[in-house]
Amino acid sequence: LPNHFETDERVILVDPVDHAWGAYERDGVLMRAGLATAGGNWCPDIKRSCRTSVGAYRINSMGDEGCISRIYPKPKGGGLMPYCMYFNGGEALHGSPEGAVVEANISHGCVRLRIPDAKWLRYDFASIGTKVVILPY
Repeated sequence: LPNHFETDERVILVDPVDHAWGAYERDGVLMRAGLATAGGNWCPDIKRSCRTSVGAYRINSMGDEGCISRIYPKPKGGGLMPYCMYFNGGEALHGSPEGAVVEANISHGCVRLRIPDAKWLRYDFASIGTKVVILPY
């Protein structure tokens, strides 16, 4: 990720190629960055691609450490999604347990972050309306 990103507002940038996220302040300076696991090319349980949607979005709802998936794992959901920050339908930035945040794109479309990173983003950086940019795969 670049150390500077041209912006006039806070932005969370996600790079599925480098498996990284960065939080940029209004002046474009990188505040914090970390490992990010985006959606995979193929999810066998739903028999389709589950890549995270590429583009610019805005956070529209946020939760606390108790966030869980209503869909995954199949069939009843319950997957842990602490500090969820939804930005596009069911796609969210969220914390995931150790071992689930890896240098690969294997999620169902959400962007998995290390739990301390997700907590920091949720409480110390993001708010409703914060821009989220998912770069191309």
